[in-house]
Amino acid sequence: MTPGAIHIATRPQYLADRSAPDEQHYVFAYTITIRNDGNERVRLISRRWLITDANGKKIEVEGSGVVGEQPRIAPGEEYTYTSGVSLETPVGVMEGSYTMVLDDGREFQAPIAAFRLAMPNLIN
Repeated sequence: MTPGAIHIATRPQYLADRSAPDEQHYVFAYTITIRNDGNERVRLISRRWLITDANGKKIEVEGSGVVGEQPRIAPGEEYTYTSGVSLETPVGVMEGSYTMVLDDGREFQAPIAAFRLAMPNLIN
């Protein structure tokens, strides 16, 4: 199985009701859909994120699974979850990777392409 058999789609959203721009607190949700186009079942065992805000501040996040789960994704299936992040600026970027393991124990990295977190209507 190659990492290219795992497709990752991202959908970020600004949460105005949880944000406080006057206090430099901007909250974003992001929904991730992981689709297994390979021919073997995989399990997502860990994640690694690099989050960069508009000031260049970088935060690395690593941990087991996602949202408390280590989902198994069969060939042709997908797994979707939503999580969140807060920034000190109204714009940022997230990118990273998932460590996946096949049933036979082989591990590989599934890259998550950079995606933009942005408060809407920043430029009027």
